[in-house]
Amino acid sequence: MKLGVITFPGTCDDADARLAVSKVAEPVALWHGDSDLHGVDGVVVPGGFSYGDYLRAGAIARFSPVMESVIAFANAGGPVLGICNGFQILCEAGLLPGALLPNKDLRFVCRQVDVEVQTVGTPFTSTCELGQRLSIPAKHMTGCFFGEVPDEQVVLRYAEGHNFNGSQDDIAGVVNAQGNVMGLMPHPEHAVDVLIGGSADGLKLFEGMARVAVA
Repeated sequence: MKLGVITFPGTCDDADARLAVSKVAEPVALWHGDSDLHGVDGVVVPGGFSYGDYLRAGAIARFSPVMESVIAFANAGGPVLGICNGFQILCEAGLLPGALLPNKDLRFVCRQVDVEVQTVGTPFTSTCELGQRLSIPAKHMTGCFFGEVPDEQVVLRYAEGHNFNGSQDDIAGVVNAQGNVMGLMPHPEHAVDVLIGGSADGLKLFEGMARVAVA
């Protein structure tokens, strides 16, 4: 089983995402200018600052050649996970509802946050327990979620006292109506090994993605 990880100009967490993927599947590097997904079973759109976040975070990356293939892959039911800037890109591409606005204090923030699992009825959270707290790093300046989202599409919420960016209704992660596309602002790829981060909670999302990809 192969999970592709896209690199855009400005992406900075693609190597970490490939390392996280390697714990559950074979990672495949995908280039933004290449429309070929090389037969992957799932796609990860990692964090970073694609195209320097000029114009609007994720707005330029959405038009990269690879994204047309990602959109077609997602519409066919393929699992897609967007992390931080990847979440922004998926929203810009219309694969996820809502938008990401600047943090409430208009500053870049890097900190460990707790998020609570709102549903285990998605492939990505199928290895979690309902209400389980996951400790995952977050690092962004444009991560305040805003938009109309049915409760059943809210997958993660910031735990009490952990919503540092002002996201509406404490939303930290959502899925599309079909449940095969997920975006979140915290970085699960930085929480896959207790030896380097003190938490391996992020690995659960990659395990859930790999499970649906192999199915």
